[in-house]
Amino acid sequence: MPKLQALTKWLTPGIGVKRWLIILIVGIALIAVGFSIVMLLFVNIHLLKNLPQFSEWAMGIAAILLGFDLVGIAFLKLSRNLLAPYRKHQQGRVIDIVYDHSKRKKGLKLVAIGGGTGLPSVLRGLKAFTSNITAVVTVADDGGSSGRLRRELGVLPPGDLRNNIAALADDESLMTRLFQYRFDSGDLGGHAFGNLFITALAGVTGSIETALIETERVLNIQGRVLPATLDDVNLSASVRLDGAARAVHIQGESDISKAGGQIEQISLIPANVQAYSESVQAILEADLVVIGPGSLFTSILPNLLVKGIAEALRATSAYIIYVCNVATQPGETEGFTVAEHVLALERHIGRGLFHLVLANDTYPTLNAGFNTNYVITASQHHEILQRYEVRYTDLTDPDRPWRHDPQKLAAAILKVSEEERVGASSPKLAFTET
Repeated sequence: MPKLQALTKWLTPGIGVKRWLIILIVGIALIAVGFSIVMLLFVNIHLLKNLPQFSEWAMGIAAILLGFDLVGIAFLKLSRNLLAPYRKHQQGRVIDIVYDHSKRKKGLKLVAIGGGTGLPSVLRGLKAFTSNITAVVTVADDGGSSGRLRRELGVLPPGDLRNNIAALADDESLMTRLFQYRFDSGDLGGHAFGNLFITALAGVTGSIETALIETERVLNIQGRVLPATLDDVNLSASVRLDGAARAVHIQGESDISKAGGQIEQISLIPANVQAYSESVQAILEADLVVIGPGSLFTSILPNLLVKGIAEALRATSAYIIYVCNVATQPGETEGFTVAEHVLALERHIGRGLFHLVLANDTYPTLNAGFNTNYVITASQHHEILQRYEVRYTDLTDPDRPWRHDPQKLAAAILKVSEEERVGASSPKLAFTET
């Protein structure tokens, strides 16, 4: 009975299936008739020695051609009508959408690690080239909307997760814009709708993992977003304030950058938080891993200090790129060069965790304002150049030059990744690098 009801639904008037199904059947029948006529004419020629009239040949060939036309039109119309409910927010021809989807599906297995406003730049740029993207995101935020939800409801802070999910979604989608909407008054003032959505979904489904999966499904994103850990974790920093004889300890991600001193060391509380297994697995299976960009001490290192993340990065066969920030960050990296960013990473996680450093070497003044201080290139003979390949190029956003341009960044990442793959496949280059 259910099968009969389903069949009846296909015959419902107005859904645009019956007419094209009938035309498809007619087209197939015409092709069959046309081939039958042509075969009979060949039989007459070879067995009965009768020479068919031109009109008989024309009838058979016309039936075949008309049949193929009807079949092609029917297939096109049926595909559009059947796929229409699944592509409401996707513009363009069906074949273009299918082609792009297939191309992205075959793209690199990419893992991007970070948080804040930097990591979404990587995701926005690379989602056009691959749908095999996994963003591994810090969950140590304790400020703003995320901090309030964390303190009041005991959930993982959803802010960085939300930003990166939105970066992988369709930027023009109404749902994506709604997800990023922030209330500006009342009891909900300061809360982003997406933060509330993820928190509520975690309550309904019973876990943040399931909530993220369902959120990604709602926004139809190209990839997935995972927390670095499922544990409740906070940041602690040793900060040397201006003029102070010794460093002070500050706890809480939101207070560290506000302190206004020089961060000497960052650590996790508790120190033994374990990495989320799905995040570790993604790193181990990746073709390419991108670390950053983002706040060095409060977005990038909180991921790398989680037990299991750095170990997975050392164990993976993926090519690993560290993307240095375009501009220094007040309260974290004031006065830092590219080299000092790398040295700070080494001080916390040791040497050799990544293969290449990708950094900006263009310092535009247009739209930069008075507060932008660019990260300057490393000195020509700096020690980091002996340990890593450092690649410089223009990565600045024309409108907000203190940030990365997603397209420029994606192009640079794909270029060095392709060069590495070509080099790895060459016996001569592989031997030189060993």
